[in-house]
Amino acid sequence: MQHWLPKHAVSRLVGKFAAAKAGWFTQLFIRWFIRQYKIDMSEAIHEDPKAYKTFNDFFTRYLKPELRPLMASDDKQFAHPVDGAISQLGEIEEGRVFQAKGHDYSLTELLGGDPSDAHAFRDGDFATIYLAPKDYHRIHMPCDGVLRKMIYVPGDLYSVNPLTVANVPNLFARNERVVAIFEADFGQFAMVLVGATIVASIGTVWSETVTPPRGTDVHTWEYPASGKQALRLKKGEEMGHFKLGSTVILVFPDDVIDFDESLKPGSVTRMGTLLGERDD
Repeated sequence: MQHWLPKHAVSRLVGKFAAAKAGWFTQLFIRWFIRQYKIDMSEAIHEDPKAYKTFNDFFTRYLKPELRPLMASDDKQFAHPVDGAISQLGEIEEGRVFQAKGHDYSLTELLGGDPSDAHAFRDGDFATIYLAPKDYHRIHMPCDGVLRKMIYVPGDLYSVNPLTVANVPNLFARNERVVAIFEADFGQFAMVLVGATIVASIGTVWSETVTPPRGTDVHTWEYPASGKQALRLKKGEEMGHFKLGSTVILVFPDDVIDFDESLKPGSVTRMGTLLGERDD
């Protein structure tokens, strides 16, 4: 069914509604969404649904900061960047990333097609985290980093729920996505924000809305490593958001991270808790 669905048209239409101040209809939909997905509004800074004038305002709602403390605060620890659930994590094998049983995909394709961007991660480690509709949809830094490159990669908009991930080959390397490559004290790491069906847009704190742009070309932006124009983000700081849910893929070089031994596919993640420790 998803192969035949006009996914871009549907997603853009949903995006227009999500951004609209539709009064009572917006309020009705927000309240239905809260009931449908059993969202705990006591976690939100603004608990009353009436505080949100658009569905996007509600969906990207901020949580009370004391509920997501940065627990992985040691310099040698990496923090979970989002609320969600682990889809997969482990080693990248000769430039291939595991998706699900019977499926893997090219790291170079995932990062936009330039082999030089993927070279540092060829035999590194990855973690794929799925954000369900009920989750908090702002994305935070797993460690300190300086932004060096952002890449917009056009593509399909398949759903990224577990059933689709298990059945659509090359899913994460074919869906629309935004790649952010950072420099850290151990080298580079990448955060890939993957679009999906009815994801109205993906945004970052430095450029606001990145998708959907016009056209079908890959777009690349480069950023300075030092000086006043350098964009430095600390561990735990917000780096982006989804307007409707999707997936974040973290990519690290070899011998940098040892994932927390309790993590496995299906493990629930909470922003700020321990993702792993430095592999020194």
